[in-house]
Amino acid sequence: MTDSAIRHLELGDGTPLVMIHGYTVDHRVLLPIEPAFADRPGWRRLYLDLPGHGASPRLPGPTSAATLADAVLDWIHAELGEQPFAVLGQSFGGQLARAVTARFGAQVLGSALLVPVVHWGPDRTLPGTTVAERDDKLLDRLPPADRELFGLVMARHTARNWKLFEQYVRPGWRAHDPAAAAELEADFLLPYWPEHRAPEHQGRHLLVTTRQDALVGWRDQLALLDHYPRMAATVLDGVGHNPQVECAETVQGLIGAWLDELPRSRPRPRPRPASVNR
Repeated sequence: MTDSAIRHLELGDGTPLVMIHGYTVDHRVLLPIEPAFADRPGWRRLYLDLPGHGASPRLPGPTSAATLADAVLDWIHAELGEQPFAVLGQSFGGQLARAVTARFGAQVLGSALLVPVVHWGPDRTLPGTTVAERDDKLLDRLPPADRELFGLVMARHTARNWKLFEQYVRPGWRAHDPAAAAELEADFLLPYWPEHRAPEHQGRHLLVTTRQDALVGWRDQLALLDHYPRMAATVLDGVGHNPQVECAETVQGLIGAWLDELPRSRPRPRPRPASVNR
């Protein structure tokens, strides 16, 4: 972790890849992606903790989709300067990743969007069935709060998935700032689609959605294809809102194929703070 306003975990060297998690979790929910880099050196992974999540303090003012987007955009500008980079976002982080691509344009090599937020509330198109497998004996043993969240974000309610949930999802949930989360839930969408204020992005993009996603669904996300001419899209079956956790190997393969299509940039020196004459 660093001492910046947005705390982040940095792994590897090379072309930056900014990783943005979803609502009320933290960077740990994206760590199952790491095996995709085992035979792909040259990527500097920057796993963010959004303000009010994980190790990052909440914003000094109100928390909303717009204020979190501004914080991420400012952080990227300060951390990467004009260096080309890629971005990956999951759920709410997918909405922010779309804002990053719109703001930085050609500086963004491409994006990977995992079950990204597109609509919210009653405007969402959600699937009728969101459970693919259920172990009632397991669920009966869980504390009510854990049972509710586990059932909401996973499609297969099994002992295997419970262990994955305990490792990658629950720690971030327990670390988030509840007051900031309540503010964000009340102002969860950016005031406009980021794509509507930017030209079509010509980089390589990946969209991963799931048939059993109980939070964002999968149909609404397909509208993004109209804004990204080089976007590949996959709809996974039997998987919920955390595909990178619930079917990690499949998502690692999709992300690996996306990474292999991205142009590689020569890393530039990281920006240093200007010296101050006293």
